[in-house]
Amino acid sequence: QVQLVESGGGLVQPGGSLRLSCAASRNILNFKTMGWYRQAPGNQRELVATLTPGGSTNYADSVKGRFTISRDNARNTVYLQMNSLKPEDTAVYYCNAREYVGNYDYWGQGTQVTVSS
Repeated sequence: QVQLVESGGGLVQPGGSLRLSCAASRNILNFKTMGWYRQAPGNQRELVATLTPGGSTNYADSVKGRFTISRDNARNTVYLQMNSLKPEDTAVYYCNAREYVGNYDYWGQGTQVTVSS
């Protein structure tokens, strides 16, 4: 079993920044992808950003140029730097680790991000 522990959420004003962290209990380079998803009230969970072991990234169009996914291999930690935050970025953000076999997904408990003045 894999544990993913997120931190870094909170309340921020529009235009502000936050950095989310996700600490994994296993070597993050052994996963097909590590990523961040989010879910706003009444909406389905959606992809925000993913990162492969080789360093390839994928971002939702809505966050391109504002959010950056990165990792610290030694700490088995993945980050999401969020800049120029907008009210529509308000959601619970979930860390994800996807296995190569069967595309099995592990999820963190989620961290709330609220963008409001």
